[in-house]
Amino acid sequence: MPKMKTHKGTAKRIKITPNGKLVRERAFGNHILAKKSKSRKRNIKTPAIVNGKIKGNIKKALGI
Repeated sequence: MPKMKTHKGTAKRIKITPNGKLVRERAFGNHILAKKSKSRKRNIKTPAIVNGKIKGNIKKALGI
C-alpha cells in the first residue's frame, strides 16, 4: 500500500507541541475589529488546543 500523503493545508494551520498536542490559531481576528471588545480581541490572539473527535481526523490528515 502507498504511503499516506500529508494534507498540506492542514499542516500549515496546525502545529504539534513536543507533548503531541495540536495547536491552532483562532478565527475572526483579521478585520472588522472596531466593534469587538478588547477582551474578545485579546482572546482571539491566543492559540487554541484542538480536542474532541476532530483531533483524530486532523492527526490522520497530518499522517501522525
